[in-house]
Parts: sequence; structure tokens; C-alpha cells
Amino acid sequence: MRHLPNFITCLNLLTGAIGCFLLARGDISSPLYFILLAAFFDLMDGLVARQLGVSSAIGKELDSLADMVSFGLFPAYYMTILIAGHSDGYIFLAGLLIAIFSALRLAKFNTDDQQTDKFIGLPTPANAIMISTLIFLPSSYINFYSLLGITAASCFLLVAPIELLAFKFKTFQWRANSLRYLLLILIVVLLIFFQWNALPLIIPCYILFSILGNFLAKSGV
Repeated sequence: MRHLPNFITCLNLLTGAIGCFLLARGDISSPLYFILLAAFFDLMDGLVARQLGVSSAIGKELDSLADMVSFGLFPAYYMTILIAGHSDGYIFLAGLLIAIFSALRLAKFNTDDQQTDKFIGLPTPANAIMISTLIFLPSSYINFYSLLGITAASCFLLVAPIELLAFKFKTFQWRANSLRYLLLILIVVLLIFFQWNALPLIIPCYILFSILGNFLAKSGV
């Protein structure tokens, strides 16, 4: 059982690799399902490891390597394809910056002991979901300039010194997790009313709720 978390991490890597393979074949819609699966496995490997009380240096390194493929390479590749569809020349390579900043984000996370009950900077899984759900936005919102702007925002958020919510519940009491519960309720409502079209709104809502939580905490509310 002690190898189960690493097995789940490998499933994260496998589904992320499948997503990249589908992108290479020209499919830009199906890969989303595999990245959502990869994010699920990324959540589960840590949860299972904590429940079993097992951890290892190999598991930590394997997790980062899997994340780099699923949530670093994949969104960068995805963005280059989107930009290439709206421009000529080699400007589409700007999307690869997402891979570089994802690697920086993962390296910072691995060397920072403060990120236990919070994240500093946008987690790579959240960033990958934000990028891969852009296809659900109205086509009028997706153009060369908006894609470059999203790329820049993505790179900034990955390494920005902004505290963001981590869904690691130490207790399930409302008072200690009110923002988490409210965010989950909002996400469910958005999905009910807008279905798949709600997906591009989830990560921006997560960022806004986190910033709101930081403001309330500093205000002593």
C-alpha cells in the first residue's frame, strides 16, 4: 500500500501525456478531460499519502515531474496552438513561457515550507485548467491580443507572491473554511446554470476569493 500514492502520481503523468499526444494530433477539445483527470489524480495522491501516513523523497520528486508534464508542458503546448491559429510567424512560441514559469513555480513550491495550508502563487494544476478551458469562452473573446494577455497573466500568477486558498481541510467546521465552502457552492451553481461554459470562470473565481480572504484576514474580519 505504501506505493499506492506513487501509482496515482503515475496516473497523473499518464493522463497528462495523453493530453499532449491528443494535442499533437490536432485535437484541442478532448485533452481537457485528461487534464481534469490529471488534476484529480494530483489531488488524490497527496490525500492518499496522508491517509496512509506514507511519504518519500522519490514521491515528492515524482509528483513534480508528473506536474511538469500535465500542468507545465500541456498548457504551454495548448497556448502555442491557440496563438498559432490567430497569428503568423513564430510569435506563437510565446506560449512556451508558460512551461518555464510552471517549472519555476514547482521549484519554488518544493523549496518552500510555508505552503502547507496555503499556496503562494497560482498552483500549476489550476493554471492548466484555466488555459485548457479557454475554448468554452465566446469566440469573440479569443484573439491574438487576448491570448498574449492571458499568457502574460498566467506567467505572472504562477510566481506572484499572492497567497491563494489550499483545499486542505484540517477541520470541516464552517467558520474555519467559510471561504472554501462559499467558493465550492459558487462553482456548483455556475456549473448548474452554465454547465461546461462555466469552466473558464472557476479559476478566476478561485483567485478572487483568495484575494478577498487575504483582505478580510488583514482587516481582522
